[in-house]
Amino acid sequence: MTANLNRFAPYVLAALRIMSALLFIAHGTQKLFGFPAPPPWGLSGTFTLTWFAALLEIGGGALLVLGLFTRPVAFVLSGLMAFAYFLSHAPKSFYPVLNGGDGAVLFCFVFLYLVFSGPGALALDKR
Repeated sequence: MTANLNRFAPYVLAALRIMSALLFIAHGTQKLFGFPAPPPWGLSGTFTLTWFAALLEIGGGALLVLGLFTRPVAFVLSGLMAFAYFLSHAPKSFYPVLNGGDGAVLFCFVFLYLVFSGPGALALDKR
């Protein structure tokens, strides 16, 4: 049974990479364009910290969807999420479920995993 499951591991890793990146892009488009819904604090102004984060979320997310430069992009995005967690969420409470930072922690560690695992199947990095 393990051999059968191992055969699909690169494709499941690709699904994790692609779906995480698509969700990440949605956070960037929300901050920058108010789509699919405007963020509770309003849209980002030009050259603010949130604006730069949104650019990284959209651009880095798109590169991850394609599986292009996966390891360095995932490293940068993992750092972005660690920075966002400690800057925005941690001051509110020690516990991620109480400070709303559980998504940032999860993105951080998924991207950190991609740094070490690579993109999986269906990636431009493989060509």
